[in-house]
Amino acid sequence: MGNKDPRVDAYIEQANDFAKPILVKLRTMVHRGCPEVVESIKWGMPAFEYKGPFCGMAAFKKHCVFGFWKSDLIFSNKSVTAEKAGDRLSWGAKGRKSAAACITDVKDLPSDAVFRRILKQAMRLNDEGVKLPQRKRESIPMPREFGAALKKSKKAVANFDAFSPSRKRDYIEWITDAKREETRRTRIATAVEWIAEGKSRNWKYEKK
Repeated sequence: MGNKDPRVDAYIEQANDFAKPILVKLRTMVHRGCPEVVESIKWGMPAFEYKGPFCGMAAFKKHCVFGFWKSDLIFSNKSVTAEKAGDRLSWGAKGRKSAAACITDVKDLPSDAVFRRILKQAMRLNDEGVKLPQRKRESIPMPREFGAALKKSKKAVANFDAFSPSRKRDYIEWITDAKREETRRTRIATAVEWIAEGKSRNWKYEKK
């Protein structure tokens, strides 16, 4: 299998023992089904490209996830979701994991034949240049406590004002998603510190 990235080898090697066979299996199936695929690391996780963004995988402490970039289009086909593969392979484009998408064992993966069939659908979408429909994102108001904390640092205010709308939203969503008041306060303090340094919310995962 060509077009392999040694950084993906390193990622798999550093993963927890339960995750290694899952990642190896997913990687193997992707390369077998799409020999032209090219590996990379994006947002700190293994990514595969085929005529553009294609699919990706990641390992966490107790589970793995895998997803196709255009999973929303692929799994809108009821004949595919009926095979229950969509629950395991629909993480990618949504950019978030759900309980259904968690993979804890190789046995959680669909059969090679089902995976190959889904992979071909994903390849066809990229072959035909099909684009994901743009999602309308509702504006989120600035949390009062966050705004007040930012104003205490001129550097943080200046950097935040210069951020793109998506970078601003990343921070605001992170803070508003906090369930506990203590967590919220901690995130606000961390956010102000990172923003003053000119860092995005996901700076740890950005390609250097």
